[in-house]
Amino acid sequence: MTLRGMKESQLEQSLETQLKKDLNPAEAYADLPEEELFTVADFDHEAAERGGYSNYSYWGATLRAFFKNKVAVFFLCVIAALLLFTFIQPFLPNQLDPKTIYDDPATGRQYINHPPDEQFWFGTNAIGQDLWARTWAGTRTSLGIGFVVACFEALFGTLMGTLWGYVRKLDALFTEIYNVFDNIPQTLILILVSYVMRPGVTTIIFALCLTGWLGMARFIRNQIVIIRDRDYNLASRTLGVGTGRIITKNLLPYLVSVIALRVSLAIPSAIGNEVFVTYIGIGLPTDIPSLGNLVQAGRILMSQAPLRYQLLFPTTVLAIITISMYIVGNSFADAADPKNHV
Repeated sequence: MTLRGMKESQLEQSLETQLKKDLNPAEAYADLPEEELFTVADFDHEAAERGGYSNYSYWGATLRAFFKNKVAVFFLCVIAALLLFTFIQPFLPNQLDPKTIYDDPATGRQYINHPPDEQFWFGTNAIGQDLWARTWAGTRTSLGIGFVVACFEALFGTLMGTLWGYVRKLDALFTEIYNVFDNIPQTLILILVSYVMRPGVTTIIFALCLTGWLGMARFIRNQIVIIRDRDYNLASRTLGVGTGRIITKNLLPYLVSVIALRVSLAIPSAIGNEVFVTYIGIGLPTDIPSLGNLVQAGRILMSQAPLRYQLLFPTTVLAIITISMYIVGNSFADAADPKNHV
């Protein structure tokens, strides 16, 4: 046999042996001792736990990311301190009543436009009422209006926007409703409601809630339309998952960040609207302290330099609320975005 023939024979035997091992590995390795076939691996309990458990928490990751932002944490403390002081201020010692008109005991005359001093920290207004007490009472009123309107906008606007974007049969109906309400200026609605109903906190809240949800609903609808036909939602519908579960488990968690941002902006927006309707003379009565009433009263006296303090203090509080809410809302929205979680 030639050398070439020997090599071909050896190659055929190797291929035949390998084919037998592939087709019937049990027979191929039957002649080998057991200790050469298997190696006993030690069980490591800690390694098994690390491989089968994840301590990831969405809200935990969100809070960790948020509290890394020192600026946002600072303004969050500012908001917390402002809210706390606003509600405990009436119970502090030596506090004056915001609706009482105070007289000078020496002359028996009212403290009209009295400048800030040790007795009246923010001074008095044109009829002798304490501006320190009225500023914090007005902050309580305006914050109450803002929180109620923001909560209604978040709940109702999110619900309507989700149904509008996900349920295709409702798209045409909701679009027409939106067009009807959106084409009516909000200012006109505020004016009409203020004239028809009795002026008060309830009237302002009702007027702001009447159209305030439109922006949220439209925004949520657009976001839902973007993600409703993604693979995981199609798979859920194919498996027979109900609409409610898809909305609560698949869609809304994806929108937590944008909803948080819209809500944080809705509070100062509602306060600003209350200030505006009071500015044009159809807001809360003057006997109900609010930031709108205080800004309106201070605006009239703006041209008189000694009396500008009456506009300075309420606008400062309003600016602190607006800026703090905006920064905290943006930071929380960024922290809540799953794309920023590592």
